Amino acid sequence: MTETDPRGWFRQTTYWYGRLLSLLLVISVAILVVPVSLQIFSRFTEIIPRYIWTEEMARFLFVWSIMLGANLGVREGTHFTVDLFPRMGKRAEAAMTLFSGTFILVSAFVFLWWGIEFTQFALNRISELAELPLWYIHVAWPITGLSWLLFQGERMYDALCVVLERD
Repeated sequence: MTETDPRGWFRQTTYWYGRLLSLLLVISVAILVVPVSLQIFSRFTEIIPRYIWTEEMARFLFVWSIMLGANLGVREGTHFTVDLFPRMGKRAEAAMTLFSGTFILVSAFVFLWWGIEFTQFALNRISELAELPLWYIHVAWPITGLSWLLFQGERMYDALCVVLERD
């Protein structure tokens, strides 16, 4: 890739977006430890009071951790991957990436399209225990769909370049 490559800005953007998602994943898992630990320790000791909000907070963080991890898995080409065929040539593997990538794109559109509706449904609602706006958790679905479109689109473009490459 040269400096004049028009894909350069897109690759830089997806690279930094992937780094941001990695950082957010680490933060969400680190924060997830707190409410889960409070839940566990409060069951076995009377020193720590039993907080009700910890269950809901753990659920919110767990969903976000899953979605962030799924985004990174698509970025790295490890999510939705099942090896059924033996090692093939470079072009054949690229063609399989294009074929399987179409199903990932369909899933991405489903997450994006219905995720927006899902988030709109939650706009004026709050959670029962922590009284957090529910769209905080629901927005993870359309963000995941959009991320999959970006990351899988980049992977499929690279695979298409390999398939169309001349010997």
